[in-house]
Amino acid sequence: MAGSSVSGGGGRPPLFATEKPKRVLAYRVYAGTIFAGILLIWFYRATHIPARGSSSLGWRAGLGLLVAEILFGLYWVLTLSVRWNPVRRTTFKDRLSERYDDDQLPGVDIFVCTADPALEPPMLVISTVLSVMAYDYPPEKLNIYLSDDAGSAVTFYALHEASEFAKHWIPFCKNYKVEPRSPAAYFAEGATPHDACSPQELLRMKELYKDLTDRVNSVVHSGKIPEVPECNHRGSSEWNEMITSGDHPSIVQILIDRNKRKAVDVDGNALPKLVYMSREKRPQEQHHFKAGSLNALIRVSSVISNSPVILNVDCDMYSNNSESIRDALCFFLDEEQGQDIGFVQYPQNFDNVVHNDIYGNPINVVNELDNPCLDGWGGMCYYGTGCFHRRETLSGQIYSKDYKEDWDRGVGIAENADELEETSKSLVTCTYEHNTPWGIEKGVRYGCPLEDVITGLQIQCRGWRSVYYNPARKGFLGMAPTSLGQILVQHKRWSEGFLQISLSNYSPFLLGHGKIKLGLQMGYSVCGFWALNSFPTFYYVIIPSLCFLSGVSVFPEITSPWCIPFIYVVVASYSWSLMESLQCGDTAVEWWNAQRMWLMRRTTSYLLAAIDTIGGMLGVSESGFELTVKVDESQALERYKKGKMEFGPISGMFVIITTIALFNLVCLVVGLGRALLREGTAGLGPLFLQAVLCVAIVVINAPVYEALFIRRDSGSLPYFVTLVSLCFVSSLCLQAI
Repeated sequence: MAGSSVSGGGGRPPLFATEKPKRVLAYRVYAGTIFAGILLIWFYRATHIPARGSSSLGWRAGLGLLVAEILFGLYWVLTLSVRWNPVRRTTFKDRLSERYDDDQLPGVDIFVCTADPALEPPMLVISTVLSVMAYDYPPEKLNIYLSDDAGSAVTFYALHEASEFAKHWIPFCKNYKVEPRSPAAYFAEGATPHDACSPQELLRMKELYKDLTDRVNSVVHSGKIPEVPECNHRGSSEWNEMITSGDHPSIVQILIDRNKRKAVDVDGNALPKLVYMSREKRPQEQHHFKAGSLNALIRVSSVISNSPVILNVDCDMYSNNSESIRDALCFFLDEEQGQDIGFVQYPQNFDNVVHNDIYGNPINVVNELDNPCLDGWGGMCYYGTGCFHRRETLSGQIYSKDYKEDWDRGVGIAENADELEETSKSLVTCTYEHNTPWGIEKGVRYGCPLEDVITGLQIQCRGWRSVYYNPARKGFLGMAPTSLGQILVQHKRWSEGFLQISLSNYSPFLLGHGKIKLGLQMGYSVCGFWALNSFPTFYYVIIPSLCFLSGVSVFPEITSPWCIPFIYVVVASYSWSLMESLQCGDTAVEWWNAQRMWLMRRTTSYLLAAIDTIGGMLGVSESGFELTVKVDESQALERYKKGKMEFGPISGMFVIITTIALFNLVCLVVGLGRALLREGTAGLGPLFLQAVLCVAIVVINAPVYEALFIRRDSGSLPYFVTLVSLCFVSSLCLQAI
């Protein structure tokens, strides 16, 4: 490593170090050669467009390919930002412990959000809650808040039961240094006992967790809370038969209150504060989804605990590293380097991804290469989960050099729990935010599907830096989607949100002009223009194949020197990409699967996102190409483990995928046959690169052909999708006649 930055304030050793990898020079040399190749391709295309009178298809195809290759090249320039300037962060927790006693550490408020007990089972939610309650951190400084947007009595019951189980689970974790501290994840991994933990103690804890699971799942299935004294927490009176998920009053309940003597675990140690919150929801009022929930939590926590540091996690993303808080504080509390750090973002990782995942879910390259480069430009983006914020950054605070953080805030709050609950309820009514800066200049931003990204960008534009930290032991683990439909719909929503930001006044190039570095503006735009890059991709998988079927050449002949830049750019780019994936821990199969998903997302999710966004700006209704995922989860999971793609329900996205796969298969077979019959192998010379492109598209779509012609399970492609795709293929082929 080179370029280490390890200075400390006032002669004190730093709490974290920043280093630059040595391999940056190699990438810059490689990127220079790719750029030269791109310029040569542009020059060739601009000077070799067929004459308009020679071939109508050839002229139109050549002009379209010129536009497509210019767009590809410009997008590639944007991607330089996520390779050009990487940094690596290292924390020194031992120095943090030497410098700060436990009673000197700042308080931390932890937000967990859930919205639907049917989609987010209560046991999943409380396992995440228990994992963050058990952090290796003074419990007196921890405050955990669960936001339940559904206002579910079942979720409240599950949290109440978890608060009792926590009295056993937290000391067990700390006494035996358990990792991970989500009981669901820990026992699923086999739960081998620590040297100091007897098998009997482990078995006892496992039985306690099984009892908890059985009780909660029984209530989930029946929908009825047991009428026994231990289940009748005072908060249960908040619910009645009139309450629904979309129509209910404000509910705030402090389940574990440190001001009471009984708030201790079985070893007599203090427990973290635990709060349940459900903001008021009425059918006639806008509630702003997760962004509204987070803003409500910010206000409620400011009354109950008001800690200077806030961590928010999704309910399906549990803590996998009990020292994550201390790692984050190494950045915030560094006297010289940490004063302007607004938030610390951990990477997203998943614990349900199988080896050689068919959907290319492992995101090691993003975590190991892309994100460190954003960090190098001074502004890792906010993911919306696994992120530690200074409270002030979420309150609209603008950074200035004379800013001084009050790390002791919240320490003296000791009001009666009943009074705190009543005060908090008034802060989460439907009308509280009316005519206020909340959701605009204060809190999490409203009005965009990607409220987290735009919120992080606003924080950076106020002068704050953000850092990215990727420890050896992953900080958080979540659940990746395991069906093609779920992935495509998820990426459509993301790419649509990114494009809306890029085409609005909140574009990184507009909002960030003069406020954040150009490299960071470009880094945001890599995702921002996912959707627009779908147009040249879609053109490239259709038009060259159509011309191949017609015998019209649109690339240089294999014997021409102009063939060299095309071959070099493609071979070098994919070879470098494969090398990066292997270095980051992926397998070659996972890399290949990721290339397939890259193509599928660009020709479906991103394409439809671009159409819907542009249509919305023009006042045209959306495409309607959405997908309702209705599959047998157990069967789908088994197929996923076997490496089979899950199609299942009828979807416009699947029609696009199937049409591209079938069309290129027809073009390859018929086009190759026609070329060989006319002139033999010599006839392939002018069409060689088109034939290679067509072969690549056919090979990468092998799982589609399997779902079309071989599989007969419920996850295969429906006959209706096949029929519609064949109609489109026939129509396209007629253009070549």
